[in-house]
Amino acid sequence: MAGAQILVVEDNEKNMKLVRDVLQAAGHRTLEATTGGRAVELATKHAPDLALVDIQLPDMNGVEALGRLRADKRTASMPVLALTAQAMEGDRERFLAAGFDGYISKPVNIAVLVSTVRQYCEGRGR
Repeated sequence: MAGAQILVVEDNEKNMKLVRDVLQAAGHRTLEATTGGRAVELATKHAPDLALVDIQLPDMNGVEALGRLRADKRTASMPVLALTAQAMEGDRERFLAAGFDGYISKPVNIAVLVSTVRQYCEGRGR
């Protein structure tokens, strides 16, 4: 589904630029937030097709942001993927158990990012 609107929640400017550039090159539109609070605000206002959420954010962690998104009927069913440098054994399972629909580790592998986003935008990721 080219042209999906994707919310990218990332407080690191270089990581944000990389993800934004890759997604836009793939034909998607992006919304950007550097805090969990701003992410919730943008998601409830714009109803993106997918969100990529960093775990380490300045105002709240990504798990808390996910909880707020799931608690709002406007964003409760939106696919949300963890986008994190927490890539030790068991981290993926921990974030999926916390309610994330998927997991992408940093440093970001561009091919993995593109294929994972494609799967969720086409409805096959779940």
